[in-house]
Amino acid sequence: MSGRARLALCATAATLMASGALLPLVDPATWFVQAAILLALQSGVGALTRRVPLARPVTVAVQALVTLLLLTLVFARGQAIGGVIPGPDVFREFGMLLEAGGNDVGQYAIPAPLSDGIRLMLVGGVLVIGLAVDALAVTFRTAAPAGLPLLALYSVAAGLSGDGAGWLWFLLAAAGYLLLLLAEGRDRLSQWGRVFGGAARAPGRISGGLESDSGAVAPVRTGRRIGAVALGIALVVPLALPALDGGLLDGSGGAGGSGSGGGGTISAVNPLVALQDSLNEPDDREVISYKTNAKETENLYLRIVSLDQFDGTTWKTTVRSIEDVPPRLEDPPGLYPDVPRSEIQTNISAAENYAQNWLPMPYPASEVKINGRWRYEPVGRALVGDRGQTTRGAQYEVKSLVVQPTAEQLAGASAPPRQIAEEFTKVPDTLPSVVASEARQITKGTSNDYEKAVKLQDWFASKGGFTYNTQVRAGSGPAAIARFLEQKEGFCVHFSFAMASMARTLDIPARVAVGFTPGAAQADGSMSVGLRDAHAWPELYFEGVGWTRFEPTPNRGTVPDYTRPDTPSDGASDPSSPEPTSSSAPSDVPSASASCPPDQQRQGGCTSSAPAIAGGSGGEGPPIGMIVLVALGALVVLGVPLLPMLWRKRIRAVRLGSPGRTEADAAARTLAAWLEVTDTAWDHGITPDESQTPRKAAARIVRIGQLAAAPAESVHRLAAAVEQVLYAPRPQPAAGLADDVHRVGDGLRATAGRAARLRATLAPRSAARVVWAVSDRGTALKERWSERIAKRWTALRRPSRPSQQEG
Repeated sequence: MSGRARLALCATAATLMASGALLPLVDPATWFVQAAILLALQSGVGALTRRVPLARPVTVAVQALVTLLLLTLVFARGQAIGGVIPGPDVFREFGMLLEAGGNDVGQYAIPAPLSDGIRLMLVGGVLVIGLAVDALAVTFRTAAPAGLPLLALYSVAAGLSGDGAGWLWFLLAAAGYLLLLLAEGRDRLSQWGRVFGGAARAPGRISGGLESDSGAVAPVRTGRRIGAVALGIALVVPLALPALDGGLLDGSGGAGGSGSGGGGTISAVNPLVALQDSLNEPDDREVISYKTNAKETENLYLRIVSLDQFDGTTWKTTVRSIEDVPPRLEDPPGLYPDVPRSEIQTNISAAENYAQNWLPMPYPASEVKINGRWRYEPVGRALVGDRGQTTRGAQYEVKSLVVQPTAEQLAGASAPPRQIAEEFTKVPDTLPSVVASEARQITKGTSNDYEKAVKLQDWFASKGGFTYNTQVRAGSGPAAIARFLEQKEGFCVHFSFAMASMARTLDIPARVAVGFTPGAAQADGSMSVGLRDAHAWPELYFEGVGWTRFEPTPNRGTVPDYTRPDTPSDGASDPSSPEPTSSSAPSDVPSASASCPPDQQRQGGCTSSAPAIAGGSGGEGPPIGMIVLVALGALVVLGVPLLPMLWRKRIRAVRLGSPGRTEADAAARTLAAWLEVTDTAWDHGITPDESQTPRKAAARIVRIGQLAAAPAESVHRLAAAVEQVLYAPRPQPAAGLADDVHRVGDGLRATAGRAARLRATLAPRSAARVVWAVSDRGTALKERWSERIAKRWTALRRPSRPSQQEG
């Protein structure tokens, strides 16, 4: 195998090894087989074009064209001209598939279902990276820069898959790149010829060059050692670095229960650092997955704990008594019977690496079934672990209420009870006056607490010019709130704390809830919640409805329908017909409401073809065998017309190759050069006449080809060299034969017309020798088989010697 062929194989292998990091992103992984087949075809086309040889940019262009044809055959053959040639409809189909794939990527969590759009993104991306790697490493002979597209491929996979792109995928990608570098180094070293490195390995044996311990093998061994050390450092160092504990949201938690029976208390916690760390985690690993029979999941927040005490320094939970978890939780305080509600069931599973003391569940829960030592705090309606109990690997069932008040019910809410008003409207004396004055300015002209709450929410979410940024330093004290109102930049902690503080200055009971947004839909109908779904939101109290969620943070969560007075609530379950808990599992394809904001639903939006794309063909695409057959058929259609030209170039390279060392080699090279001249003349319309001597044949070529002086001298010089080989007792080797052949060819092309030159290049007449050779081999094979059959038949017809019988 030549060095360039070996380099092409290593480039293909490096691309496939780096693209392995994409495997955790999608299920099933059948796309990888398709990508590997198409990538091998792409690399094969590059190898063929380099053997012609063509100019480097032309080689890359041919590979790009074949890649486009392959993608057309696999993804848009129905829109192609003749099923092969891409037209405007093909590119329009590509655009639709890519748009649908982008929607699917944003809609599904990892692993996403293999829709046609996602498959085009994966296979097309691997082919584009493979083309770049092959062009850099093989065509242009610069393997080192080929690491950039490989790094881009791995980085995209690692950024999307989170913990899916672990050390194994990094090791494979790095090993592929090192393999490519070693192949290029070996190829460069081989271009210098055989290197002798010192003494022989055994007495009386000549050294084989690279076999010496002190020769050229040293750099190769050193490179391997450096690569192994680098990989070891890259894998070991991250394991030795300290990791951040997520605290409330991602660790052992900060709150614990104490005591037993009906007593005990819970301590205060501060989730700010944990929440910001979770939002900024580079590894968005899954912490919770759940299935629910709710019709819509966009408002199904998983609430962990409420922060109801603002002491001027931080928001935290009040120290309260806890009790055993009752079989059925009482109705939430302040909820009147005339408010529409329905009960749903949610089955939740916590990850093994998610261990904290507070139990995430929808609010308000009405029944919780869970094993372990869990206690109930009735004011915040939260469950907390007792004596070290955590959520690690917990599986539990929660029944909760979906409360759907109308805007009229919230606007007509009466004054809250005195105890709730006193406790949940307290603000510290150190609270800057700008908080209260800003709240009064925003809510000017309102007539009730509901309108004030909606004004505050809309001001933070859209009208106040705020920007969502998780890199802003967390803080909840008076100075932090005033700084946030001035700079107008922060994340959910700032928005929720600022709105709750403003609401309290307006005598609206308020607190802050901490938990998770609903998460992302999975192909199996479940929902996946990751660390970056951690969230904080304000809860305001309205008599008759109870504690009510608001969403002031822009670009996070969903704005509740009841905060829009002109929009009636929808999607409520019928209380008289409770939702089934086992047979009514969610569909594999998320509904439009699961990923579409309510305001867009009301305007008729979110009705794109993304669900149809996701659930259309099942993501399998055409069979692998069909892809191989179609791709091979395309190569045959494109390659067969070029075979005469490719054969001709290959034969010319062989005939004019390096000279041999013996007299026989020199004679064979001279005869091959003369045959190349006669074939070149034949390609330009001068049919060879084997009855003439070389000298007469040369004169005929000069005359018919109308050669100039220099090419004519070259023809006669070649004819003289052939006569030396044929007739001289000891022929003298001639020099410059290859130059003479090229000079004759240039002379023939200079005097020929454009059509003749084009035919000589694309359809050379001398390619008939291939047909003659095949015919001769067929005749010889037929004769050999005829002789064998005749001998076998003769042996069968020959009478056997009669056996002698004993008397």
